Order: sequence, then structure tokens, then C-alpha cells
Amino acid sequence: MTNIRKPVLYAGVGLVSLVAVAIGGVFLVLHNAMPQLDGTVQLAKLTAEVRVSSDAHGIPAIKAANRVDAVRALGYVTARDRLFQMELMRRKSAGRLAEIFGDMALENDIKARTYGFHREAKTIAAKLPPEHRRYLQSYADGVNSYMTESGKLPFEFTVLGYQPEPWTPEDSLLVVLGMCENLTAWEERGERMLTVMDSTLPDAMMRFLTPDTDFYTEQLQKQAKSLRPVKAIPVEALASALAAQSSEKSELEQWVRQSDFMAGSNAWVVSGKKTEDGRAILANDMHLGISVPNIWYRIELNYGDTHAAGLALPGTPLLIAGSNRHIAWGATNLSGDFLDLVKLDVNPANPDQYRVGGQWQRFEEYPETILVKGGAAKQIIVKQTRWGPVAGQPLLDQPVAIHWVALDADAVNLNLFELEQGETLEQAIKVVNSTGGTQLNILLADDKGHIAWTLMGKIPKRFGNDGLVSRSWADGSVGWDGYIKPEDLPQVIDPPEGILASANDRRFGKNYPYVIGHQFGNGYRAYRITRQLTQMPKIGEWAMFNLQLDTESEFYVFYQQLALNSLTAEAITKQPDLAGVRDYLLAWNGRADADSLGFALLVEFRKQLIEAVFKPMLSASREADKNFNYAWTYIDTPLQALLAEKPLHALPDAAHYQNWNVFILEQLQRSRQQLQAQHPDVALMELNWGMQNKVKHSHPFSKALPMLSNLLDMPSEALPGCSFCVRAAGPGFGASERLVVSPGHFDEAILHMPGGQSGHPLSSYYRDQQAYWLKGLPMPLTAGKPEHTLLLQPDSE
Repeated sequence: MTNIRKPVLYAGVGLVSLVAVAIGGVFLVLHNAMPQLDGTVQLAKLTAEVRVSSDAHGIPAIKAANRVDAVRALGYVTARDRLFQMELMRRKSAGRLAEIFGDMALENDIKARTYGFHREAKTIAAKLPPEHRRYLQSYADGVNSYMTESGKLPFEFTVLGYQPEPWTPEDSLLVVLGMCENLTAWEERGERMLTVMDSTLPDAMMRFLTPDTDFYTEQLQKQAKSLRPVKAIPVEALASALAAQSSEKSELEQWVRQSDFMAGSNAWVVSGKKTEDGRAILANDMHLGISVPNIWYRIELNYGDTHAAGLALPGTPLLIAGSNRHIAWGATNLSGDFLDLVKLDVNPANPDQYRVGGQWQRFEEYPETILVKGGAAKQIIVKQTRWGPVAGQPLLDQPVAIHWVALDADAVNLNLFELEQGETLEQAIKVVNSTGGTQLNILLADDKGHIAWTLMGKIPKRFGNDGLVSRSWADGSVGWDGYIKPEDLPQVIDPPEGILASANDRRFGKNYPYVIGHQFGNGYRAYRITRQLTQMPKIGEWAMFNLQLDTESEFYVFYQQLALNSLTAEAITKQPDLAGVRDYLLAWNGRADADSLGFALLVEFRKQLIEAVFKPMLSASREADKNFNYAWTYIDTPLQALLAEKPLHALPDAAHYQNWNVFILEQLQRSRQQLQAQHPDVALMELNWGMQNKVKHSHPFSKALPMLSNLLDMPSEALPGCSFCVRAAGPGFGASERLVVSPGHFDEAILHMPGGQSGHPLSSYYRDQQAYWLKGLPMPLTAGKPEHTLLLQPDSE
């Protein structure tokens, strides 16, 4: 299972209007929508001519006299290549997808309208510094020039039968807020889960099941003591929970889930101490749900004294990761806790009021009308409190308000703009620390061999609680006291070992004065990266790139040994077919390569153990809340403790298993059966990881137009990597880009991404980077020899 969502929304569009379009007609529409790559275009409001050169992969290099012109040109070419993607992202955040997709998008729209991003974007825009507003307007002008003057709208608009509205600065902010949601909205699910567990489980059991650490994190953070350290197995509490579990069991219910794939990333920097010539080098691969087209847009910018290259977020003029001549930057999700669910005390005599202190306060109400294609408009009322909007779903039958940094217009800004022109490491750190929006780890390298790690985004200063579970804030004893000051955010500059790495792992403990979060990423990736970098004598770009492709997974050795220990001579004598299972597991090479044998069974075995061990223990939580799901990033910490110590009184389903060894062997057998049921025509000893782990990168329309899926989707091919590899990879999830760069050394820099630059299925740039991404082949960061040149000239009027 996964905590991430694809950044481009719909994996299927079940609209009658789509299905009715004849395939031949679609191809005609596709052909007519091919954009212009060469020639001269008059662009309103330009101050001077802008040259846009595109290379053999359609990657634009913009050469402009100034930044405002460069931003306007960026808006134009991004719209040319990705307009429908941009349209989906702004509509998703604004709660306007049902207008084009009908009922199937209604749930998303209700949630988005409840958040009120469409209102917040207007407030943020009004508070931006004039220069930042000017950039957003210039970008919007470029987008609108393409829409109104090119005559080449993407085919999706024709198929759906509507014209896009003009782009506005607020739309760019909606895209930014959408990324905030994509990376942090999962915190609401986490707080709901923890609140239910807190109300239904003994404290010892709760703490045992929700540590904030694991073996690998402990190796990395020996000085940062955990806030929720590993606890001894509470055998009596577990035994009581098992004895009290409901007799009604459903094999179809899966409410204990893995939390392996979270919106995260790898990023690391090495200083001049670790390189041959004293340069500092950055590596960054950002892990997200992958769809078609890819979430990032490759761009190279030249204006004034600035030469920058990297990855922009379509719909915005922001370089999220990249480099100029002086500074390189990359990001990983901080994975902290920036959302609280505030319990509301509603007036029993008047449901329009909630308690604040000793008084009743009236809810503010925002009527929202959601237009639905092919159906009646949906009318909803969003209730607003002083702490945030009232969530659509109560928590343990009590209404809650969503207090979330992403819903605070004062906590969102576009200061990241300034990084593109950064000249020194100190300057870059200040820019990062002052930037509001998504909370990220930022890794930095400069042209003098120095490196740094610090945080971006506003982090709440809580009082009266740690944000773990939902509480009432009515009496004023619990809440937030603003945010940590930018100058107080943690930072590390030039550590003695010359290495800094972030892989969503916990970097904080009791020694830090504020609670950043409760469940970060499992520490294995960060551990593996740090160990490999430490062992390398001198590091260059190629070594960094190869490490991004590392598929070793020591993490699964525990489960391999557990399985092999259960395959005793006695067990094999009773069930001779288990000898083949033993040989299959022994054939594992320790990696998640496409041709690795045994690994598919280990992944299935762990998944089976997670559900079989914890589901019987948590029936009280499920009974209290039918939507309860136990998903914890450190789930292996309690799981491995139980499987190693095997306390008899904590044995799940003791009525059917006499001891843990029998239980474990049965889960291994079930895992094999499930795996072979998925591949009935493949012998176990021939079933490699690539047969199980295949690319599934889909266009939003492919399910509605299955006859075009081969044209719209990326090919389904064997995919190396796993959730516990540096090369994090699953069917629809993985490295949305791989970047390696040293400032001032662009000729040796590397950047590739899945799919291609264009969102047009007939374009030669639609899927041409997919093979590089899949096979782990390098591409240059900057655009190559120009194959197309587009001149954007000031409007003669």
C-alpha cells in the first residue's frame, strides 16, 4: 500500500463522451494538436526577443534579456508541452474536476472546497511581494498567449469538449497548494489512526505499536534520542487484545497496511573533502506517484548573469531542484506533522455554534456550488472555525476542525524564487529558511566545495500537546504559538565527514526543542546511502548516479532468515514441496534487480506477516471506527520484535497454531500460494522480481480509451528497485527524476526522468526519456545541440 497519490489526478475517465469518440477521430484530433517548435511568434508584453532552442529530447533552453521575459517564455513553452496537466492540477486544488469529469470527481471536489484552496490562493496572491506577483503575472501572460494565439490546444480539451479558462497568478498558487496537499495531507489519516488507537488500546500497547525509530535510524542518529523509543513487548496487553477480538472475521477486510511508499525522496551532498578536485556535488531523486506526463518539466534558463537548469513544477515558474553556476539544490519531503485535528464542542442547544473558552461562537459558513458534468450541481456548506474548516468526516463521532499549515495564507510564499539567482551558500540557506509552503529537507552545494542541509517551510510551535492525537483547543491550554523562526530552523554546514544525506528519515530527537513529527521514513535508505558514501575514497558524478540506482536491500535479510529458519528438515519431510521454496529463497542475490530470484516471495511474505500478526490485535480499534487503518512507517520495529522473541501469549490465532514457528511457516505457505496465483504459468524457480514489479505509468484517459492505452501509457516493463532500496521503485511510484550536479560543472551533470518532456502522445518527446530512466542511463542536465528554434518577439503593437 502507499501513502502517496499521483500528482496528476485521474487514472480513468468513465465519461460517455470520451468512449463515444471514434478512434480514428482521436488520431485526427491528436495530429491537429501538434504544437509549433520552430518559427517566430509575437508575444505580448515582452521587452526584448527571447530565443527558445529545443534539443533532441525537446528540452527547452530559454535565452532572454531579463528574468521577467524568461518567466513569460517559460509560461509559453510549458503551456505548449503540458497545458492539460496544468489544467488538471489547478482544477484539482480548486475543486472543479467534476465540471469536466462528472460524478467520479465529486468526492475530490468536496474535499478541495472544504479546504478552501480557491479562496486561500487569492489571499496569498495579495500578500506576495510586488516582484513575486510580477513573475506570476508574467508566467500567466505566457500561458495565456499560447492558449489564445497558437490555435493548438492539447487533444484532451477537444475530447472533453471545452475550452480552458485564462491562466491567473492564483492558478499557479493552486498548483503550489496542490503539491502541499500531495506531500502532507496524509497526516490527517495518521492523526485519525492514532486517535482511535489512543482511545481503544492500553498505553503500553499503543507505544509498542507506534515507535518513531528503527534499527537503521538508530545507527544513524545515536545522538538524537527518540521521542517514541522502542518499547518492550507488552505481552499481557496483547494477550488481552487477542482474547477480546471480534469473532466476526472477514478475509476481505484489509485494515492493517504497509506504509512503505510515502511521498519522499533521496538527496545527498558531498563536499570538496570527498571529491578529486574539491568540488561539491549534489544528488537528488524525488519519489512520487508517477503518471503520464511526468510531474516535472525540464528547463534551462539564461538571462542576465544567470544560467540555471533543473526541474520546474508545471503551472509555476519555480525551479524545485537544480543548479545555477554557484549553488545546487535538491529536496526531500520532511515527513513531519504540520496538521492537527481539533475536537469541537458543539452547542447541544444550537448546532450552529461551537465552544471557544467559556463562550459559544458561531460557525462561519461558505456556500459552495460544485458543477457536475452530466448531472445536477452539488450544493454544500463549508463550516469554518477559528482553527480551520470542519472536516467532512467526524472522528469517533465527534466533529473536528482541520488546523493545517497549508491552510494558513501567512505560511505560504514564493521566496524559493530567489534560490535561482543565489550566489553563496549562506544566502541560499537564508532563502530556504524563509520560504513558506511544503515542508522539505533542502540539501545545498556551492561552487567552492561547501555543503549544507536545512529545512524549508513553516513548522508549528505547539503548546499543551505534541500533535500526536486529536485534542480540544477550546479552553486555550492546547494549540499552536506561531511557527519556528527562520533563524531557529536546524542547519548543518560542512560536517567533518564531508557527507550529508536525507531520505525522509528521522533527523531529530529529544534534544531538539520542538516536535517536528512522529513517523518519518524508515531509516534504511539513509543508512545505505551514508554507508556507501563513507566507504568511497573519492566521489564523482558517476559514483553519485550509480548510487541512485543501487538495488541492494539488506532490509529484507531478516525476512529471508526468518523464512529459512521455518523451513526445517522436519517441515520439508512433511511437505516435500517446501524444498523448492527453500531453494528459491537461497537463490536471492540480496538485491531487487529485475532478474533477482526469491525476492518476490520475501516481499509477499513480509506483507502477509504484517496483516496476520497485527490484524487480530487491533479489532477493538476497527470496531470503534469502521474506517480505521493501521499503517505505520516503522511497523517493522514491533513486527520484528514479535517474530524474534515469539512470546507464546501474544501468538495471533492461537486456536489454529500451536506456536510461532507453525504460524510463520503457514504465512510463508500462503505467501507462496498468493504469488503463484498471480503467475500461474511461471514455475517458482523462474519467477524473478521483474515479473512482479512492472512499470505502470498511465495517462489520465487510458482506462476510458483502452484501445489507445498503448499509445497513451508507458510500456509495461520489468522494473528494478523496491520500497526498501535506494532505487525506490514500484509499479506506479518511484524516482520522478534523477539529478546529479556540481555548480559550475554543467558539462558533467546528469538529469533524467520518466516519460518525456511533451504531454502530446504523437510527439517524439512523449516517451523518449523513459528508456533512460528505466535502464538507468545518464542524460545531460542542460539542453544539447538545438534541433528547433522558436523566436518569441515583442508584440509590434
